[in-house]
Amino acid sequence: MSAFPLVSAQWLKGRLDDPNTIVLDATFHLPTMKRDAFTEFQAERIPGARFFDVDGIKDTGNPLPHMIPSPEIFAEHAGRLGISKDSHVVCYDTYGLFSAARPWWMFRLFGHDAVSVLDGGLPAWKAAGMPVATDPPGRFDGTTYQADFRPGLVRRVEEVMQNLNDPKEVVLDARPTDRFDGSTPEPRPEVRGGHIPGSLNLPFNQLTDPDTKKVRDVRALADLFRDAGIKVGRDKVVASCGSGVTACALVLGLHLLGDETAAVYDGSWSEWGTRADTPIDNPSA
Repeated sequence: MSAFPLVSAQWLKGRLDDPNTIVLDATFHLPTMKRDAFTEFQAERIPGARFFDVDGIKDTGNPLPHMIPSPEIFAEHAGRLGISKDSHVVCYDTYGLFSAARPWWMFRLFGHDAVSVLDGGLPAWKAAGMPVATDPPGRFDGTTYQADFRPGLVRRVEEVMQNLNDPKEVVLDARPTDRFDGSTPEPRPEVRGGHIPGSLNLPFNQLTDPDTKKVRDVRALADLFRDAGIKVGRDKVVASCGSGVTACALVLGLHLLGDETAAVYDGSWSEWGTRADTPIDNPSA
């Protein structure tokens, strides 16, 4: 079962009582923000929402931030969240669109197409006058979940490096332009500045309206990707960012334009910017 990539607050409100609709608060804060997403979830959330820990559902043996886990570990986490193959998963975050696309992409990566992002996230939900829960989160039953890995939706560093010598894919970086061009230091002090040679830049926050936090219409999205140098439907795109979170927003944008093949470079700049064997373009150096 497939689902619309984006759903509205009105659509979701009408389905909160549907046991097959599972709402996930997937808020993630950068370490520099010094905020606790789970504590905030406990204090305020969409009624019935469950917490998807972007920084916890990961490969715990990898030192890089929140790298994807094995299909078995993902299935274990999904089961703990009470999700089954019959569930329609709806993801949101408290920014509008920052981290919500990460679990949207992860569920698709592990074979679950019935997954959507709440357009505008919690800000749009509250702006529409929808109910907000402030009582302690309720309990729910776990399930047994089966994950089916789709390797075509993710790239490893070796594949991105190989693409430098034989370019068949376009890397599109979701970081702010001043981080992409190296004029602003990376938030992680051990990470070099700049970008992957030959990559293009489309800051993820350009995909949303700054006031409503909702995703721009398809015509505006098409213009953004075209202006960034992407030929949608012709280029094979690999999205990158700081640590594999906001890259998923670019994949969501491409999905809305009909491209369901875009992949995510999971290690992103946290990996590329720290290795000694990865070349970097830094116009500001």
